[in-house]
Amino acid sequence: MDSGVELATVVLAARRGDRAAFAELYRRFSRAVHGVVLARVSYGEAADVLQDVFASALERLPQLAEPAAFPGWILAIARNRAIDHVRGRRPTDELPELPGPPSRAAEVAQVLTALRALPETYQETLILRLVEGMTGPEIAEQTGLSPGSVRVNLHRGMKLLRDRLGIREEGSDEQVG
Repeated sequence: MDSGVELATVVLAARRGDRAAFAELYRRFSRAVHGVVLARVSYGEAADVLQDVFASALERLPQLAEPAAFPGWILAIARNRAIDHVRGRRPTDELPELPGPPSRAAEVAQVLTALRALPETYQETLILRLVEGMTGPEIAEQTGLSPGSVRVNLHRGMKLLRDRLGIREEGSDEQVG
């Protein structure tokens, strides 16, 4: 069955108020939405923004003219909500780091900081792959990018991320001397 037709059917059912259909949309797209949000907000805030995105989508679903456009539409809502969230954040005083060995959370925070410094196209694609665990074909399906574009974005983005984190690629031509 064509996934576009199937998606359109689910969107139309959700538009008519079918809660199971909307739950299916959440199941299919929550990882992609979370990844897009995570490119802009802290990990701890991402879950709240994710819920806000889907609440907004449920409310605005009747305005979606083309049901097959749902993937791009929901990701646009996610980007806008994340940007609004960052703009509306009140300044806070950061707590000082406690001395001690780096924690897993600190490592993840370092990687997310490096990811957010990359061009937006690479940020989202890499977060969907590295954080959300999505495959290349899943990323292509959820974002509307071609599989080739996803491969290029992942390859180039990983190179930039490695450079930013100071990780040398295996098999590089650099000689230690």
